[in-house]
Amino acid sequence: MITDIRVNKPMPFFSEEPLIFFNRTTNVSLTIKALEAGKPVLISEFYNNGLDLLKALHQYLKKQFPNQTFKEQRAYRIAYQKLSKLIYIEIVDHKLNVKKAPSIGWLLKLYPEHSSFLLPFTKVQGLNSAWQWYQNGMDLPVLRSKIHPYYGVYFPTRFDHLILFDNWLKRYSGPKKSAIDVGIGSGVLALQMVKFGFQKVFGTDTNPNAIVGLTESMGDTKMSRKIELDFAPLFGKWEKQTELIVFNPPWLPAAHDLDKIDEAISYPETLFPDFFEAAKKRLLPDGKLVLIFSNLAQITQVTEAHPIEKELAEGGRFKLEQCLKRPVKAASNQTKRDQNWRAAEEVELWILVHA
Repeated sequence: MITDIRVNKPMPFFSEEPLIFFNRTTNVSLTIKALEAGKPVLISEFYNNGLDLLKALHQYLKKQFPNQTFKEQRAYRIAYQKLSKLIYIEIVDHKLNVKKAPSIGWLLKLYPEHSSFLLPFTKVQGLNSAWQWYQNGMDLPVLRSKIHPYYGVYFPTRFDHLILFDNWLKRYSGPKKSAIDVGIGSGVLALQMVKFGFQKVFGTDTNPNAIVGLTESMGDTKMSRKIELDFAPLFGKWEKQTELIVFNPPWLPAAHDLDKIDEAISYPETLFPDFFEAAKKRLLPDGKLVLIFSNLAQITQVTEAHPIEKELAEGGRFKLEQCLKRPVKAASNQTKRDQNWRAAEEVELWILVHA
């Protein structure tokens, strides 16, 4: 039962030792030294004090880490994550126990069994922004109605790859009895397929929040009968062959030292070989396998290998029917990271058929 799935959420922290308090009068340098020594710090008095400490931590780390290349940015983020996760804020009766704090509905929705506990301040920031998206919803250029992404579910903030897929679906003239969306996430690709007349879309995901969130948002509507979900890796319980398999995998190979940073955009070494092997069995003889990818790993020099090109060259399972590409729009002016590689980034739509 989907209702039995346990969602991923920040772990509540219950301290047995007194914590170091941080407010407007606290020495920032001494606080950062305490964090480096592994001592937890508790934000007190005002919510903004937490923002001030994080800002000071950023400035401190910028002096130690260059932040120019993609790899340097990763190292900087790892160091920041290690220290910032020791900064806590108290929750009492499902509310943040500081003045001028945002109201976050997830604190009751995700923690009904705990009324008072601590959470890392950065996790609370994530819960806060996720609550805004969840409540207000977001418009996508490829869908008629808003999506309301559940906490902890990747959702698109750039739309070039969705537009590429939408344009391909407009021209798709094959049968539309069923399709499989591997790694359904916030459900955008599945909703696009339903929009273009697919009668049934079977979706899987290894993220419990994706399954719980989509189940909740679809409720008992017509959409819940068109999109069927399974909390499982790759194809899960969907054994029957289908005319269309869609996969929008992570676009970067996972670094061994990442420890779940960038989890939504990092793939393990075995993902693509396992996927192609399983897809071969699930795709009807005249079916199409559609992969949405990017040249991000190559232009940021994370790796020269392209997993789809590798499969086509060595796998012997599929052949290329078409590869469509679309340049990515320039990074937002509000983005703080140096993203000069964006000018060369392209999203890719690979259409493969049985070899």
